Amino acid sequence: MVLHRLYGRVFFRMDIEAVTGLHIGGAGADLEIGGVDKTVIRDPLTNQPYIPGSSLRGKMRSQMEKLLGLPVEWPIARVKIHVCEDKEQFEKNGGCPVCTVFGVPAELPFATPTRLVVRDVHLSKASVEAFKDAHTVLDFAELKVEVAIDRVTSQANPRTMERVPAGAVFGPAEMVFNIHQIPQDFDRLGIVLQALQAVEDDYLGGNGSRGYGKVCFRNIQITARRAADYTQVHKVAEYDDLSKWAADFDAFRQKVAQLIAPNGG
Repeated sequence: MVLHRLYGRVFFRMDIEAVTGLHIGGAGADLEIGGVDKTVIRDPLTNQPYIPGSSLRGKMRSQMEKLLGLPVEWPIARVKIHVCEDKEQFEKNGGCPVCTVFGVPAELPFATPTRLVVRDVHLSKASVEAFKDAHTVLDFAELKVEVAIDRVTSQANPRTMERVPAGAVFGPAEMVFNIHQIPQDFDRLGIVLQALQAVEDDYLGGNGSRGYGKVCFRNIQITARRAADYTQVHKVAEYDDLSKWAADFDAFRQKVAQLIAPNGG
């Protein structure tokens, strides 16, 4: 791996609101009469649903692959992702946006440090309290019954889905963007914004084509640390939503550049 100096980090904190019911699958329920067919992933200590960082980050990556029309041929578990074939392709036009921001397998000779880190996101304290008064059938979740109709026999085949109901808020979510390359990484901050907007316009989790998983990103707070005084946290910007951030992106990028690399941004 080629090592790069760390010039600083940009931190994104935000709330993720479930606009429609959200299902991110967990371990299968016990096979029993009346059991839930598909459960949501839960924290084993609190039994509360959460959004794994891998799920959000993977969705952001897949949306950017689609927006950029990149081939997805590298197998990861049961899915395939885009990975550049060689160093020439990786470095073309200043660097592949997806591979530089979201990373490539470490065994590849042209691998560089991954720019974006995405943390797991737990239910907000306000949502946890709201669930206590909601008296839902399941803890911190709702039970949705879906019925598939056999097109030949007209037989109904019901199944039960566990999902986090609309209105639940997860957060604060945290993402960390590592600045290793100046000035290119300042421009790559736009990939984070684009990917989040694409997720908001699509869905998170499963069954999105059936109305699940619409989310919105709110209360965005952005700070930074720079190598020169790394123990200090510098406020960069705050936005109500992604549209406000997009409208201010040029000024935001310039502020980050001046903060982290005042002579080279």
